[in-house]
Amino acid sequence: MIIERAYAHRPSHDEDAWPWSVPCVRQLLLEEGLRFTAPVTFLVGENGSGKSTLVEAVAEGFGLDPYGGSHDWRYASPRDKSALGERMKFDAAPGRGRRMAASWSNRKGFFLRAETAMDALDREGFSPDSVSHGEGFLAAFRGKFLHAGLYVLDEPEAALSFSSCLELVGHLDRLAKEGSQVICATHSPLLTALPGADIIEVGDHGLRRVAWRELGIVDHWRRYLADPHAYLRHIVEP
Repeated sequence: MIIERAYAHRPSHDEDAWPWSVPCVRQLLLEEGLRFTAPVTFLVGENGSGKSTLVEAVAEGFGLDPYGGSHDWRYASPRDKSALGERMKFDAAPGRGRRMAASWSNRKGFFLRAETAMDALDREGFSPDSVSHGEGFLAAFRGKFLHAGLYVLDEPEAALSFSSCLELVGHLDRLAKEGSQVICATHSPLLTALPGADIIEVGDHGLRRVAWRELGIVDHWRRYLADPHAYLRHIVEP
């Protein structure tokens, strides 16, 4: 573990203004913040629930470029920190976490966000023009997910096939066992099935821990694969 808790302080704010109006962000402002209890944490929720806002702020607070990329490329883009990222704070875990918190040179990590990944990977030397989107992602996993550090991912499954997602699960498992910490926003029931991972459901309720079998996405995929027509009859015109 590298960070044990993420939180933010803003003594005065408009609760109707974004991002403070988002339930999961409001929870960060409370005393407990967001506690991490396992080396791999998945944030799962509907579009607009705030999970991507959270992982971006965590990456920014740790010093990773909000545009995406490794710790070596700090703020290579002109994009400013988000309002939440500017206020993000951490309780570091003993050992490696505190060493990283105390020294910028000791920090290692990578922020992969689906919508800017190809530009970030090009900057990292992976020449995405010569490979597919998914192959670029896999090249990053194989070439950059190597050292103990903080790895923040925003919907990495977006470009991956089923078998490639399985490869990613293997990379995440290896990172966790070698002393890294992973925080990943995802819609994937495949990724979230990683044994030992902590799963946090993000929604109108804010943040709450759930078991994999209790996830809404798991239930919907199970039902859909068993009987697609039960869903499609309400969507596709006859």
